[in-house]
Amino acid sequence: MAVPGIDAVTDETFAAEVLAADRPVLVDFTAEWCPPCRMIGPVLAEVAREEGHRLRVVQLDVDTNPETQARYGVMSMPTLMVFRGGEPVKSMVGARAKAKLLRELEDVV
Repeated sequence: MAVPGIDAVTDETFAAEVLAADRPVLVDFTAEWCPPCRMIGPVLAEVAREEGHRLRVVQLDVDTNPETQARYGVMSMPTLMVFRGGEPVKSMVGARAKAKLLRELEDVV
């Protein structure tokens, strides 16, 4: 479920694209079959556009990338996880409005 403006990462590219990033990365653990994932897609695209100078937003399809999903214990979709310095620093489960998401990101970006 590609969202314009948001790069996709895979099990193979996760370390280079997320863990080695020089700024915080918000990873959207998503799946094609997930209605709340489709709901949050446009919100994440807006956040990526507006906050791209200080936060990168990427998506990881859990159905085709089970290793990363299992490594971080992701059980529900969508799970939004912020990584900074190669470590997860915040995790949020479920769709949310842009204003709420931005408030939740304030302490980690």
